[in-house]
Amino acid sequence: MFNKQTTKTLLIGFSLIVALAFSASAQVKRKITKKKSSKKPVPVKTETVAESDVKTAVKKNSRPETENQTTPTEKTNDTVKTNVRPAAVENKPVYFYEFSKAEFAVSKISVEHDENGKGKITFQKKDFAEPVTDPLQLSPATLERVKAIWSALDFLDSTEDYQAVKDFSHLGTMKFAMRKTEREREATFNWTENKNAKSLADEYRKIGQQFVWIFDVNVARENQPLDAPRLLDALGSMIKRNEISDAAQMLPLLEELSTDERIPLLARNHAKRLISEIEKKKK
Repeated sequence: MFNKQTTKTLLIGFSLIVALAFSASAQVKRKITKKKSSKKPVPVKTETVAESDVKTAVKKNSRPETENQTTPTEKTNDTVKTNVRPAAVENKPVYFYEFSKAEFAVSKISVEHDENGKGKITFQKKDFAEPVTDPLQLSPATLERVKAIWSALDFLDSTEDYQAVKDFSHLGTMKFAMRKTEREREATFNWTENKNAKSLADEYRKIGQQFVWIFDVNVARENQPLDAPRLLDALGSMIKRNEISDAAQMLPLLEELSTDERIPLLARNHAKRLISEIEKKKK
């Protein structure tokens, strides 16, 4: 058995040993922490781009500059201008013709056209409640003849009254009119001794008969196919009597009729014969 003094001495020694052990452990931890914290971070390489290099890159990626390069606003405006259709130039009619006779099958017919032969034809038929208006395009040959007669009449500068001494109002009334360069004149008569006035009236009568026939045959194709043979016979007679303005202008329509199975075979064959006759006259 140890005495009290010895026991006390042992306890003090054990305490010192434990204290020294804790102190050594703390120092080791501090050294480890210092070593960890003393490690310098690995520097990250960052490449700096010079301002001049940025400008060069921008220039390379951008569109090449030209002397006439426009701003985006100007380009937009140019695009708009390019896509906008030019305003259509309206060619006003210059030449006018009208014929009226209440008792006739076609009681009234009027033709108007510009310098290029483009215009419209309007006519009133007995069986129709309203007048019919169709577009009109004179053939070059017809237009040349018509304008030559207007020129021979010197219509705008003339003061001649085309009405003959005798009155033939039972045959219908005709009217010429011209509107050109802010000038206008019209003349009405039912019979004339003036050769040029008579020739002009004959030309417009032929124009009227040609385009009224075209209207009639198109109606027949759609609604009255059995009427087509009669209409082809009538056209053949008018061509022989030279009562059609320009038979050659009707060739495309006759080609269509010759193969149109909606109309009788008799009419189709007649259309083929008329085509052959017209082409022979052309040669």
